[in-house]
Amino acid sequence: MGIVTTSSETAFSQSAETIYDFVTNPVNWARTYPGGPRITGVPATLPLQVGDTWQEAHPTEDRVFTWQLAIATRPRMWVFTSVGRLGADYAGNGGFEGRMTVEYHFSMPDPAVTLFTRTMTIEAYRDAPMADGFFRIVNPSHIDAYHAAVARELGALS
Repeated sequence: MGIVTTSSETAFSQSAETIYDFVTNPVNWARTYPGGPRITGVPATLPLQVGDTWQEAHPTEDRVFTWQLAIATRPRMWVFTSVGRLGADYAGNGGFEGRMTVEYHFSMPDPAVTLFTRTMTIEAYRDAPMADGFFRIVNPSHIDAYHAAVARELGALS
């Protein structure tokens, strides 16, 4: 199995609870993830509960991910995963067999600082290799752009 992992972290002045509440609401991803994905199927009641699912669709390509929440420990950790045909279209075509896991960790190394760490791991079977386009989404600059957008949005909320 081939495995690609990328991690990035940013120090924020907001509390871990404030950052957690913002980034763990998938509806906010349309404002923070590069490209502005379409988010659907988010349960009406927040915070999301372990086992909840939702969909993220690429805004310009017919590529959909169904996410399931695996861990929700406010304000320390939030983990969600997609398993099966990653990046398939709405009809289930394309993509590749594998698993993608995204972990959010929140720590407070200082009372006035929250460290937000986002780690993405994509696992692909050797007979179902990852398309080159997937390497763009695990590029550290892609995750850093997400962190910068989170900082921008949290600043706008203050």
